[in-house]
Amino acid sequence: YITKPGEDEKFYPSQVMVIADAILKSELSGKVDEKWVGEWSEYSEDFESLSIDIADKIKEECKQKLEVERYKLMVQVTFGQMKNQGVRITSRCLWDTTTDNYATASYKNEHIWASAVVFGLYTE
Repeated sequence: YITKPGEDEKFYPSQVMVIADAILKSELSGKVDEKWVGEWSEYSEDFESLSIDIADKIKEECKQKLEVERYKLMVQVTFGQMKNQGVRITSRCLWDTTTDNYATASYKNEHIWASAVVFGLYTE
């Protein structure tokens, strides 16, 4: 019975961060313009579907490129307008500190900011 991942099967935040960062940049660069941001409430459904698409792409690419078959991956993508305000994204989890971890990536331009948090929880 396997209770711990092998060294080559661990969730490494540095590797996940590279994947998430690349996907955020490729999906958001040049796609979100002033029109979307100016009429933020009218495009809320577009932002919702965009965040789901980005989260799914991050999850799938992590599964394909990394050997984390026994990990449950959860991805949270958050968007906001650039309005000279601060924001803090937090979470709380109960997990095994020897096997479970998380990675974050962010993107910003003159119109929006985006944050992706990827949680990797080892399942026995």
